[in-house]
Amino acid sequence: MLIKSKLFAENENRCLSCGTTENIKNRRYCSVKCRQHLRQKLNMKSGLLEALNTRYATFYFSDSMIFLDIVPFGVKEIFRYTGKRTAENNPAKDFNIMTNNMGDAWWAESKRTNKNYRASQYVLKMATRCIISEWSQRPRLIRIPTIKMESLNYLEINKADLHSHELSKIIKNAYRHQVKIHHPDAGGQAVTFRKIHDAYKELLRWADNPVFIHRRGFPDKWYYNGENKKWVQPTPIRD
Repeated sequence: MLIKSKLFAENENRCLSCGTTENIKNRRYCSVKCRQHLRQKLNMKSGLLEALNTRYATFYFSDSMIFLDIVPFGVKEIFRYTGKRTAENNPAKDFNIMTNNMGDAWWAESKRTNKNYRASQYVLKMATRCIISEWSQRPRLIRIPTIKMESLNYLEINKADLHSHELSKIIKNAYRHQVKIHHPDAGGQAVTFRKIHDAYKELLRWADNPVFIHRRGFPDKWYYNGENKKWVQPTPIRD
Protein backbone atom coordinates (compact mmCIF):
# COMPACT_ATOMS: atom_id res chain seq x y z
CA MET A 1 0.00 0.00 0.00
CA LEU A 2 2.90 2.35 0.56
CA ILE A 3 5.89 3.63 -1.30
CA LYS A 4 8.98 1.96 0.10
CA SER A 5 11.45 4.33 1.74
CA LYS A 6 14.42 4.19 4.09
CA LEU A 7 13.27 6.20 7.06
CA PHE A 8 16.40 5.82 9.16
CA ALA A 9 19.89 4.46 8.81
CA GLU A 10 19.77 0.67 8.60
CA ASN A 11 22.28 0.19 11.40
CA GLU A 12 20.30 2.26 13.88
CA ASN A 13 17.70 0.71 16.15
CA ARG A 14 15.09 3.33 17.00
CA CYS A 15 11.92 3.46 19.04
CA LEU A 16 8.97 2.92 16.70
CA SER A 17 6.94 5.49 18.64
CA CYS A 18 9.30 8.42 19.15
CA GLY A 19 12.42 7.60 17.12
CA THR A 20 14.91 7.84 19.97
CA THR A 21 18.04 5.70 19.99
CA GLU A 22 18.79 6.28 23.68
CA ASN A 23 18.70 3.13 25.81
CA ILE A 24 16.78 1.30 23.08
CA LYS A 25 19.26 -1.61 22.63
CA ASN A 26 17.36 -4.46 20.94
CA ARG A 27 13.90 -3.30 21.98
CA ARG A 28 11.30 -1.95 19.59
CA TYR A 29 10.11 0.82 21.94
CA CYS A 30 11.90 2.93 24.53
CA SER A 31 9.01 2.33 26.96
CA VAL A 32 5.48 0.97 27.17
CA LYS A 33 4.25 4.48 28.01
CA CYS A 34 5.76 5.88 24.82
CA ARG A 35 4.07 3.22 22.69
CA GLN A 36 0.73 3.73 24.42
CA HIS A 37 0.97 7.51 24.00
CA LEU A 38 1.30 7.29 20.23
CA ARG A 39 -1.45 4.68 19.96
CA GLN A 40 -3.75 6.97 21.96
CA LYS A 41 -3.07 9.92 19.66
CA LEU A 42 -3.69 7.76 16.59
CA ASN A 43 -6.95 6.34 17.94
CA MET A 44 -8.22 9.83 18.78
CA LYS A 45 -8.22 10.61 15.04
CA SER A 46 -10.15 7.52 13.94
CA GLY A 47 -13.21 9.72 13.38
CA LEU A 48 -11.33 11.75 10.77
CA LEU A 49 -10.29 8.55 8.98
CA GLU A 50 -13.90 7.37 8.97
CA ALA A 51 -14.97 10.69 7.47
CA LEU A 52 -12.43 10.15 4.69
CA ASN A 53 -13.85 6.65 4.04
CA THR A 54 -10.50 5.08 4.86
CA ARG A 55 -9.91 1.45 4.00
CA TYR A 56 -6.24 1.39 5.05
CA ALA A 57 -3.94 3.96 6.58
CA THR A 58 -0.42 4.01 7.92
CA PHE A 59 1.56 6.43 10.04
CA TYR A 60 5.35 6.60 10.05
CA PHE A 61 8.11 9.17 10.39
CA SER A 62 11.72 10.07 9.66
CA ASP A 63 14.11 12.41 11.44
CA SER A 64 12.55 15.41 9.71
CA MET A 65 9.06 14.41 8.52
CA ILE A 66 5.87 12.61 9.52
CA PHE A 67 3.68 10.75 7.03
CA LEU A 68 0.04 9.70 7.01
CA ASP A 69 -0.93 7.54 4.03
CA ILE A 70 -4.60 6.86 3.36
CA VAL A 71 -6.28 4.52 0.87
CA PRO A 72 -10.06 5.13 0.76
CA PHE A 73 -12.53 2.36 -0.04
CA GLY A 74 -12.96 1.91 -3.79
CA VAL A 75 -9.88 3.97 -4.69
CA LYS A 76 -6.60 2.57 -6.01
CA GLU A 77 -4.43 5.49 -4.98
CA ILE A 78 -2.56 6.57 -1.87
CA PHE A 79 -3.42 9.96 -0.43
CA ARG A 80 -0.29 11.11 1.39
CA TYR A 81 -0.23 13.83 4.03
CA THR A 82 3.11 15.06 5.28
CA GLY A 83 4.28 17.38 8.00
CA LYS A 84 7.63 18.61 9.25
CA ARG A 85 8.99 17.32 12.53
CA THR A 86 9.46 19.99 15.17
CA ALA A 87 12.37 19.91 17.59
CA GLU A 88 10.20 20.39 20.66
CA ASN A 89 7.60 17.75 19.75
CA ASN A 90 7.60 13.97 19.41
CA PRO A 91 5.91 12.30 16.39
CA ALA A 92 2.65 11.84 18.32
CA LYS A 93 2.31 15.58 18.92
CA ASP A 94 3.26 16.43 15.35
CA PHE A 95 0.66 13.92 14.12
CA ASN A 96 -1.93 15.58 16.34
CA ILE A 97 -1.13 19.01 14.91
CA MET A 98 -1.31 17.81 11.31
CA THR A 99 -4.60 15.94 11.76
CA ASN A 100 -6.11 18.85 13.70
CA ASN A 101 -5.50 21.02 10.64
CA MET A 102 -7.10 18.37 8.44
CA GLY A 103 -10.08 18.15 10.79
CA ASP A 104 -10.50 21.93 10.89
CA ALA A 105 -10.49 22.02 7.09
CA TRP A 106 -13.12 19.26 6.97
CA TRP A 107 -15.46 21.03 9.39
CA ALA A 108 -15.08 24.39 7.64
CA GLU A 109 -15.93 22.89 4.26
CA SER A 110 -18.81 20.88 5.75
CA LYS A 111 -20.33 24.04 7.21
CA ARG A 112 -19.80 25.97 3.97
CA THR A 113 -21.40 23.37 1.70
CA ASN A 114 -23.63 21.60 4.21
CA LYS A 115 -22.44 18.34 2.62
CA ASN A 116 -20.11 15.96 4.42
CA TYR A 117 -18.98 14.17 1.27
CA ARG A 118 -17.86 17.51 -0.20
CA ALA A 119 -15.83 18.13 2.94
CA SER A 120 -14.19 14.73 2.60
CA GLN A 121 -13.37 15.38 -1.05
CA TYR A 122 -11.88 18.73 -0.10
CA VAL A 123 -9.55 17.21 2.49
CA LEU A 124 -8.50 14.43 0.13
CA LYS A 125 -7.51 17.09 -2.41
CA MET A 126 -5.08 18.44 0.19
CA ALA A 127 -3.02 15.25 -0.10
CA THR A 128 -0.35 14.20 -2.56
CA ARG A 129 -1.69 11.32 -4.65
CA CYS A 130 0.57 8.34 -5.25
CA ILE A 131 0.22 5.19 -7.32
CA ILE A 132 -0.17 1.95 -5.37
CA SER A 133 2.44 -0.59 -6.38
CA GLU A 134 1.51 -4.26 -6.70
CA TRP A 135 3.53 -5.35 -3.65
CA SER A 136 2.06 -2.68 -1.41
CA GLN A 137 -1.68 -2.92 -2.05
CA ARG A 138 -2.30 -4.82 1.15
CA PRO A 139 -0.34 -5.13 4.38
CA ARG A 140 1.31 -8.48 4.77
CA LEU A 141 -0.19 -11.21 6.92
CA ILE A 142 2.18 -12.58 9.55
CA ARG A 143 1.93 -15.35 12.14
CA ILE A 144 3.07 -14.49 15.65
CA PRO A 145 3.81 -17.49 17.91
CA THR A 146 1.83 -17.45 21.16
CA ILE A 147 4.84 -18.25 23.28
CA LYS A 148 6.44 -16.22 26.05
CA MET A 149 9.77 -14.69 25.10
CA GLU A 150 11.14 -15.46 28.55
CA SER A 151 10.68 -19.17 27.85
CA LEU A 152 12.85 -18.83 24.76
CA ASN A 153 15.38 -16.79 26.71
CA TYR A 154 15.72 -19.35 29.50
CA LEU A 155 16.68 -22.02 26.97
CA GLU A 156 18.53 -19.56 24.71
CA ILE A 157 16.39 -20.48 21.70
CA ASN A 158 15.91 -18.04 18.83
CA LYS A 159 12.45 -17.07 17.59
CA ALA A 160 13.41 -18.33 14.13
CA ASP A 161 13.74 -21.84 15.60
CA LEU A 162 9.98 -21.91 16.24
CA HIS A 163 9.50 -22.40 12.49
CA SER A 164 11.93 -25.35 12.31
CA HIS A 165 10.72 -28.85 11.48
CA GLU A 166 13.10 -30.12 14.18
CA LEU A 167 11.82 -27.84 16.93
CA SER A 168 11.38 -30.62 19.51
CA LYS A 169 14.98 -31.73 18.98
CA ILE A 170 16.19 -28.12 19.30
CA ILE A 171 14.27 -27.69 22.57
CA LYS A 172 15.63 -30.92 24.07
CA ASN A 173 19.22 -30.12 23.09
CA ALA A 174 18.90 -26.60 24.50
CA TYR A 175 17.46 -27.98 27.73
CA ARG A 176 20.30 -30.48 28.15
CA HIS A 177 22.80 -27.67 27.68
CA GLN A 178 21.11 -25.54 30.35
CA VAL A 179 20.88 -28.50 32.76
CA LYS A 180 24.67 -28.91 32.64
CA ILE A 181 25.03 -25.28 33.71
CA HIS A 182 22.12 -24.59 36.06
CA HIS A 183 21.20 -27.92 37.70
CA PRO A 184 21.65 -27.65 41.51
CA ASP A 185 23.91 -30.72 41.44
CA ALA A 186 26.19 -28.76 39.12
CA GLY A 187 26.24 -25.75 41.42
CA GLY A 188 23.28 -23.92 39.90
CA GLN A 189 20.46 -22.17 41.74
CA ALA A 190 17.27 -24.15 42.31
CA VAL A 191 15.02 -21.19 41.49
CA THR A 192 16.67 -20.61 38.11
CA PHE A 193 16.62 -24.31 37.27
CA ARG A 194 12.86 -24.55 38.01
CA LYS A 195 12.22 -21.68 35.61
CA ILE A 196 14.33 -23.40 32.95
CA HIS A 197 12.42 -26.64 33.48
CA ASP A 198 9.05 -24.87 33.29
CA ALA A 199 10.14 -23.15 30.07
CA TYR A 200 11.21 -26.52 28.68
CA LYS A 201 7.80 -28.06 29.39
CA GLU A 202 5.96 -25.05 27.95
CA LEU A 203 7.99 -25.11 24.75
CA LEU A 204 7.45 -28.84 24.27
CA ARG A 205 3.70 -28.38 24.68
CA TRP A 206 3.77 -25.57 22.12
CA ALA A 207 5.84 -27.66 19.71
CA ASP A 208 3.20 -30.42 19.89
CA ASN A 209 0.37 -27.95 19.30
CA PRO A 210 1.72 -24.69 17.84
CA VAL A 211 -0.65 -21.73 18.04
CA PHE A 212 -0.20 -18.43 16.19
CA ILE A 213 -1.86 -15.03 16.26
CA HIS A 214 -2.52 -13.76 12.74
CA ARG A 215 -2.03 -10.04 12.13
CA ARG A 216 -1.82 -7.77 9.14
CA GLY A 217 0.54 -4.87 9.19
CA PHE A 218 3.89 -3.38 8.25
CA PRO A 219 7.21 -3.83 10.07
CA ASP A 220 8.01 -0.10 10.36
CA LYS A 221 4.63 1.63 10.17
CA TRP A 222 1.57 1.92 12.37
CA TYR A 223 -1.40 0.46 10.52
CA TYR A 224 -5.12 1.35 10.53
CA ASN A 225 -7.77 -1.07 9.27
CA GLY A 226 -10.98 0.65 8.21
CA GLU A 227 -13.02 -2.51 8.71
CA ASN A 228 -12.44 -2.71 12.46
CA LYS A 229 -11.49 0.97 12.87
CA LYS A 230 -8.39 0.23 14.94
CA TRP A 231 -4.71 1.13 14.81
CA VAL A 232 -2.14 -1.59 15.43
CA GLN A 233 1.55 -1.20 16.13
CA PRO A 234 4.20 -2.22 13.58
CA THR A 235 4.43 -5.97 13.13
CA PRO A 236 7.49 -7.87 14.37
CA ILE A 237 10.11 -8.68 11.76
CA ARG A 238 10.54 -12.42 11.49
CA ASP A 239 14.08 -13.37 12.43
